[in-house]
Amino acid sequence: MVKDRRKGVERRSVKRHEVALDVDWEGAQGRESGVLGDISEKGCFVLGSGNVEDGETVNIFVPISDGMKIQFTGEVVNHVVEIGFGLKFIGLNEAQKELLQRILESAQE
Repeated sequence: MVKDRRKGVERRSVKRHEVALDVDWEGAQGRESGVLGDISEKGCFVLGSGNVEDGETVNIFVPISDGMKIQFTGEVVNHVVEIGFGLKFIGLNEAQKELLQRILESAQE
């Protein structure tokens, strides 16, 4: 019997907010499309069927306006084949932190 990891004690140190934002992401296997399913100040979950491995560095490209995108870099901390992967952000600069705050504020409304 497979244990459902979604139930039980919350393992995250910060609250994640549900979103549905189309993104592109790029890992070792190339560039793919996906959907940001949830996000927090520390990480996110990307829905998509791409092939990633735990520990892999992935770039996510989030649309901001007029076709422009901002890049976030993170480490895959959990992946589920054909469903998606959890990403822990690494090395966020001020512009990325600012956009992240806007996304989080928007998700709370």
